[in-house]
Amino acid sequence: MQIKPRQHLLDIWQAVARNSFEGGDWAWGKWGRESSVADAERLLCLLYPATEIPAFRLDDPDTTQEDIQQALKKAGGRLDIPANIVMAAAEFMRTHTGEDKRPTFSGGYYFGSPEETTDLTEEQRELGVVDSFSMSISLCLATLGFLKVYATKTRRSDIQETIAELRAATSNRLTAAMVSLLRSFTVNVFDTDSSQGRTLTELLGQGRLSQRHVLQKFQNRFRPLRAAIAESFVLGVDVEEALRDESQFFECGWAWGLVRDAPEIETDEPIGPQPAGVADPVPYLYFTTVALDGIQDLFSDRTLTLGLLNTEQQKLAEALRLRWEITQQFWSRIARFDGERWPLEDIPWRTTGQKLESEYFSLSVAAILVHDLMRRRATDDDLTRTVAVMERLAERGRITSRMTRDDPVIRLHNPGVTLPLQGSERIGPPMHWKMTDFSAQLLKRTIQLCTLSRNLSSHDRLLRLAENIFGHMWRRRIRDGEGVGLWDNVFAVYPESQPHEGPVSWAITERVVEVMVQVHDMYRQPPIRSLELTELTRALLSESAHLLGNEQMEPAPKDDGKHGMQLRNIEVKLRRARTLVDEQPGTAYSLTLDVLGQLDSLARAREAAAQGV
Repeated sequence: MQIKPRQHLLDIWQAVARNSFEGGDWAWGKWGRESSVADAERLLCLLYPATEIPAFRLDDPDTTQEDIQQALKKAGGRLDIPANIVMAAAEFMRTHTGEDKRPTFSGGYYFGSPEETTDLTEEQRELGVVDSFSMSISLCLATLGFLKVYATKTRRSDIQETIAELRAATSNRLTAAMVSLLRSFTVNVFDTDSSQGRTLTELLGQGRLSQRHVLQKFQNRFRPLRAAIAESFVLGVDVEEALRDESQFFECGWAWGLVRDAPEIETDEPIGPQPAGVADPVPYLYFTTVALDGIQDLFSDRTLTLGLLNTEQQKLAEALRLRWEITQQFWSRIARFDGERWPLEDIPWRTTGQKLESEYFSLSVAAILVHDLMRRRATDDDLTRTVAVMERLAERGRITSRMTRDDPVIRLHNPGVTLPLQGSERIGPPMHWKMTDFSAQLLKRTIQLCTLSRNLSSHDRLLRLAENIFGHMWRRRIRDGEGVGLWDNVFAVYPESQPHEGPVSWAITERVVEVMVQVHDMYRQPPIRSLELTELTRALLSESAHLLGNEQMEPAPKDDGKHGMQLRNIEVKLRRARTLVDEQPGTAYSLTLDVLGQLDSLARAREAAAQGV
């Protein structure tokens, strides 16, 4: 299924408006306000495209395009749409701020319990989670950028007051989210003979390398990163000593929430008291990937150009950037530990901290690798091998292959992969987190790779894979009841799964919206050039110019100037082809072939006229 970002985004926006507005006012519905993660994802479905794609801007009512107004008509007229979005964002900020004026990042109903009959405590539901910290960064940056323009376009005094309140609350929440991400980052050091150490040895050695060989290679490969972490981060005396011991393994990344005993971050911003952490100091692949996604928005071109961060936030962003870079380097090197056969290519991935195995974790490691490939200059070999991993994940996830009878892979999509949240049992029943967005995440990473690739073969493979995954995702939209046109109805693709029940999956809907923005950016890039086609086009241009010069020396026939007009048309096409030959050799090739055909027609007409005489 071809991905048409404009048309598909309009369809999604129409569905979001239908499910979120009543009589022009924002309506949270039954499940709204129950999870800061879901509420942020819901708002981002509108704000992310509106601030990333110029054609979808909503902050200047005079430039809102007609088809966009039509898609969002449930949100009001062109003057009402931005005002109603501001009101919804302001309500979000008020809802997810505590009585002590501290921004809250509750997981809410996204948290679950292993026992269906066991209810989580209210304290557990209110716990902050990395998903919310990361999503809040993206939402706050989008909101601040939106307000920067809209504040100069509206004259309504009530809206101006709300904008001032919202700007302050958004900036405060952004600071709190950044501080929370810093306090959720962790380094886990463990002995080679521990259960974690044995799991990592098996993962990296793949049955071909001994424990001694794996440790020696780990020491050599990670010595610089080990030193950088020890020198750059406050880790606690015990962790620092263990990290300097090269006979120990280590991992770095983000826990599921604030880490137990994490020190407070000094800041002058009024973010209120910093809550105590609960999570064990163990990195999770899923939450690490989520954190990396949000952090990169802090130093995007748009953030820097608009000056969205204040001085204090810039300092926090630099601290997060250092962790962002080190974490990518660590997991990228783990994924490619053995150049002969990458551990990432040994699907499914096994986690050391939670002792779990799933294609989802392979995708999480691949996602971090994609981040790293985007950060540095990726080699063709890295790209080709990563493309193959994506294709295998799509096949193993039964997205591009047939589901078999009683296929256990269906659990990857419904009910999803379950993560135990280590440390949560200290304040109530054990908690878990479910990931049901395997297909959406695979689509997102495939498009990111496709945008990155400048290799014709790899780009074509990735684009075909992305179109197949998108076709699969588009069929999973809800067809009736609450959430029509949104996600997620796994039953539509996998009839053996349970029919859709429960709330709209704003997580998957937001991921699909992100993909549409990424595809828009990909299509805005210059097409990949073929050197062979460029050389061939230059040869054709040379021949065309020669034949045109020859034709211009012939006497003009008596045809009321038609011959002269044809020659001028040919000159225009040749000039156009010359300007395009470097950037769009295929287009230049087509124009030049047309020119050669016209010149040949003129030559044949002249020969026929000469024979007739």
